[in-house]
Amino acid sequence: MRLLLATDAWAPQINGVVRTYQRLALELRRLECELIVLGPENFRCVPCPSYPEIGLAIPDRKRCATLIDEARAEAIHIATEGPVGWMVRAYCRRRALPFTTSFHTRFADYVSARWPIPERWVYAAQRHFHAPSAGVMVATKSLAADLDQRGFDRILPWTRGVDTELFRPRPARLFGNGQVFLYAGRVAIEKNIEAFLRLDIPGTKVVVGDGPQLAELEARYPQVVFTGVREGQDLADCYASADVFVFPSLTDTFGMVMLEAMACGVPVAAFPAIGPKDLIAPGISGILSDDLGAAAVSAQSLDRARVRQAALAFTWEAAAKLFLANIESALALTRQRDENAIRRIQMGRARAV
Repeated sequence: MRLLLATDAWAPQINGVVRTYQRLALELRRLECELIVLGPENFRCVPCPSYPEIGLAIPDRKRCATLIDEARAEAIHIATEGPVGWMVRAYCRRRALPFTTSFHTRFADYVSARWPIPERWVYAAQRHFHAPSAGVMVATKSLAADLDQRGFDRILPWTRGVDTELFRPRPARLFGNGQVFLYAGRVAIEKNIEAFLRLDIPGTKVVVGDGPQLAELEARYPQVVFTGVREGQDLADCYASADVFVFPSLTDTFGMVMLEAMACGVPVAAFPAIGPKDLIAPGISGILSDDLGAAAVSAQSLDRARVRQAALAFTWEAAAKLFLANIESALALTRQRDENAIRRIQMGRARAV
């Protein structure tokens, strides 16, 4: 199968969406499926407001149509609701082509953290975007339930995996031998990082990652270790050097960083929000509590071998197979609905004659 992926998130961006589809491309190749990426690099771009390091594609429908035609894809999946996603959505609508989508980002929370825009407006825009989709893939049951209540249709489950060879327990102590509490991810206001940095807990706090809030937080919390971006083996060593991974976000839809920490045997402390409550087995792989400090302290006592074991249930092979199965079932259902509609029209014409 040749599958076109339309996404506004792609390298050199570093985030969960990019890492998900980069690894998915590798797994799909093993399943004899070629993933063709149509991303912002295929268009002229402008800096994204509040995220200048991210380029937003300038809409060019003619070029978009040419690139899609040249791809000769058998299926189209739209990963993001940005300019590239909207262009490909419009192309599919004009050609009456079925497509699938994914819901990766709760933009309502991101927008409301920056501007006085009602959340319901943003959810309405996202609901409109996904409405024609043959299937909307979501990463967790709690997110699926939330979107269902908000009027989203044709929701399909699609979990994630973790590289358990790269992310594994190892005797690394990059930040000293004392207690180490670590956060990894984008350093941005919607990640609620200050809920972690303000905690009155013993030991060293470490923040791994980059983002628009980095300089501000470095200045306000000089006692915290900020490493900047770490990737590959360096990132795995950071995880393995921690005693607890603290995940303060209330807006993430999944949280791959939690799985990576768990694969390194590091227990997670998090709020009982969408994402953590789907990935964390309380008392086994982490602690969920509205009191994040208490959760972080309690998580230190968990068995790191059992934490690692919990992460082994998430494989990229299974995630890739589920992704393909979702596309095939969604497109098959769409074809069946179209055939039924044509049959009804033909029957109506026959009765009219």
